[in-house]
Amino acid sequence: MFRGFYTVASGMLAQQRRTEMLSNNMANANTPGFKADQSAMRSFPEMLLQRFDSKSIPTEKGLSLPSNRTVGSLSTGVYMQEAIPSFLQGDIRETGVNTDLSLIDVNMPDDGSVFFTVTGPNGDVSYTRNGNFTLDGSGFLTTAAGLYVLNDQGQRIQLSSDDFTVGEDGILNGAAGETARLGVAYANDPLSLIKEGNGLFRTENGNALPSAYNAGNIQFKMQQGFVEQSNVDTGRTMTEMMSAYRAFEANQKVLQAYDKSMEKAANEIGRIG
Repeated sequence: MFRGFYTVASGMLAQQRRTEMLSNNMANANTPGFKADQSAMRSFPEMLLQRFDSKSIPTEKGLSLPSNRTVGSLSTGVYMQEAIPSFLQGDIRETGVNTDLSLIDVNMPDDGSVFFTVTGPNGDVSYTRNGNFTLDGSGFLTTAAGLYVLNDQGQRIQLSSDDFTVGEDGILNGAAGETARLGVAYANDPLSLIKEGNGLFRTENGNALPSAYNAGNIQFKMQQGFVEQSNVDTGRTMTEMMSAYRAFEANQKVLQAYDKSMEKAANEIGRIG
């Protein structure tokens, strides 16, 4: 009976965490470059139940042999192992803003992805698909959160004004003669990246990703005045949220049934009438 409490509780916790993940996806449905998370649910190891008994053999002195019979397997609960981001490209939306840039996959391996390079919160290099950039008071190209956008040499990009052009090859030309090439990194296994929040990713070991311009067999282009939107499928996310709510309620009803059974066992069974 107590094992049932733990099994049901694990199911409720797993669905609660799944709901929190889906709610975060919905909250960022309009965040440029946001990559939706997908849950990976797993079951705890199952237990094999056996019944130990004895078997009597009719002999002159009587013989009893131990025996066991397999009852079956018993699940010990489930848990949400991890939230895995989907790196499918979102829709490209025109904004008409000169500082907005988008990365468009032209020929990309199924598992690979390209990212803008920016300075991370701790001063290291981070990666993002959110090209909603702006110029700060000193003329540096930055993200909406104030992080510096880097060129292909890992340096900050400073401009005299927002009157500049960016070609499909990532080369930037400013009105005052400034020139730079936007830093773009390539990850052949983006699932190994760690999500930092605010649309940022970093490598697990801290090593920098290689430049996408030298990746060889991949093709991408940059488009000015456009941003990549979130890849959250709102209809599917709402459906999954309803499914998570129903699964939580089903576990809740089972828990209530266990509670009533325990109450009856404590208050009625063995009571002297």
